Parts: sequence; C-alpha cells; structure tokens
Amino acid sequence: MKKIKEYNFDKLTKLGILSLIAVISGVFGYIYEFIFYYFNGGMKEFYMQGGNFLPWINIYAIGAILVYFLTFKLRKNPFLVFILSFLICGLLELVAGWGLYTFFGGIRYWDYNVEILNFGNIGGFVCLRSVLFFGMSSLALVYLIIPFAYNLATKMNKKNFLILSFTLVSIILLDEIYNLVIARAFDLPRAYDVYTKLGFKYVEF
Repeated sequence: MKKIKEYNFDKLTKLGILSLIAVISGVFGYIYEFIFYYFNGGMKEFYMQGGNFLPWINIYAIGAILVYFLTFKLRKNPFLVFILSFLICGLLELVAGWGLYTFFGGIRYWDYNVEILNFGNIGGFVCLRSVLFFGMSSLALVYLIIPFAYNLATKMNKKNFLILSFTLVSIILLDEIYNLVIARAFDLPRAYDVYTKLGFKYVEF
C-alpha cells in the first residue's frame, strides 16, 4: 500500500475525501443491512432499510468519519484499529439508539431484541454481533476505502475530484434534508411512504 502519510492535501481536497468516504460508507451500510435482513426474515423476501430515497444509511457514514479521525493514524497496528473501532461504533450505536428511544417518543430504527444472532444484546440498542461486524468493516475502511479515496484524489485532476465528491455528497444530503426536515415540516411524502406504496417492504419494529 502506498504510504498515505506522505500525501499533502489542501483543506478542500481533504473535505472532498471525507465526502467520498461518507458516501461509500453509507452505501456499504445499506447493502449490509439489505442482505442481513433478508436472512433475518427467513430468506423469504428482501426488505428495505433507512429513510432515504437513495441506498444510503447515515449512521454508517457518521461511524466511518469517527473511525477515520480516531484510528487512521494508528493504522500500523490493525489490532488496535479493530479494538478502537469496535468501541467507537458500539458506543455510537448505543448512544444513538438509546437517545432516539428516550427523547423521541420511543422511536427505534433498529431493535436487536427481534433479530437473529443478537447475543450480547443491550436493550435492543446494540449487540455483540453488530459491533464485531463494525470492527471488521472498519478494517476494510482503514485499509481499503480510505486508501482508495486518497489515491483517487491523487490521480484525478483536483477540480474533477472535487466535482465528483461534492456532487455525490450533495445529492445524499439533499435526500437526507428532504426526508428529515422538509417532508416533515410540510407534510410531504417521505421515501418510506413512496416506496411502501410501490410495494417495497421495509423493516418494521
């Protein structure tokens, strides 16, 4: 692997790299959950997850950014990266799940009480299987996805790279803002409503 520490990116390019990492990680999370809930539902049908029109889940992007800032400089020690990622992602999931449930009227966007392989389950908010997966996927993030983003930023023309990364993240953020804010404020159909009417099945708790 090329020594990423030798790269010297300006602040705008670094922001473009973070944007690309967020997009890739959110899509990765969607694919993982799409596959997992197929098995969790008895391999009878596929279920959609997340609240966006696009295949992207925000908590995976948030977790990836945290892992990037807190572990990437320690990448010479994969075991340490795994342990820290395990703890970081587990804490994020626990705090986010508990916070939504406690302060937003019992909302649950995931509930490990009703899922397979839920050993080490804490209140349905986090379980050992989930954080083990997050720890393992963080290794892919640190040793594959981040180097890919760095190399892309190096090989592409700066303007083209920034257009690519900022366009992708802007589309995602517009989707998020619409579903989380605009649709709620003006009582407009959200992604869940549209896809449900089209016959798609969502994970429901």
